[in-house]
Amino acid sequence: MEEHRQPFRERVPFDGQEVLVLAEAIRIAEELISDHYKISTSQWKRYRYDIQSLKDLHGEEITDEAFAQIRRYAFPPRDKILASRHGDYFKICLQDHVIRRALTRDAHLSLLPLATYIVTHELIHVVRFARFLQRFEAPERERDAEEARVHRETIDLLQDLKIPGMEAVLSAFGACRFMETFVTDQGDGQVSH
Repeated sequence: MEEHRQPFRERVPFDGQEVLVLAEAIRIAEELISDHYKISTSQWKRYRYDIQSLKDLHGEEITDEAFAQIRRYAFPPRDKILASRHGDYFKICLQDHVIRRALTRDAHLSLLPLATYIVTHELIHVVRFARFLQRFEAPERERDAEEARVHRETIDLLQDLKIPGMEAVLSAFGACRFMETFVTDQGDGQVSH
């Protein structure tokens, strides 16, 4: 009997078990980034970000072209006394359907190592943006150099990680140039790429 598979173009969110695997990947990635950048638990609060998968994304946060989309939102301060409300907020929008497509296409890949790879890569971007080590909006040449830098750093962080299947992920995506798109919502309905 032939197994029923969803068409690649269909945007199906991760199921409950996949969400648990994704949560573990996020935990691993945050721990790696904390150790690498020397970020304490209390310092993480400075990095205003969230990671969401397909079921929690709005239409403009969904793409079919990348594993993730980093959106930068500028929230106008609601209360001028609270300085913590000023600044950029980064939303890592994981594209479940694109990740699933890669897993279906390459049977030797599995979700935990691939999700760990993707989240680690995206969190490196967030830290670099938040620390002003890289401009979010940059010319293409600068973005290409940054992507290469983050890609190398991601590989370096993950190459010794003892997760079954990580070697296959690093091998499959070792030459990958882009994993995400970047979009800024300027708080006034204007969006720039």
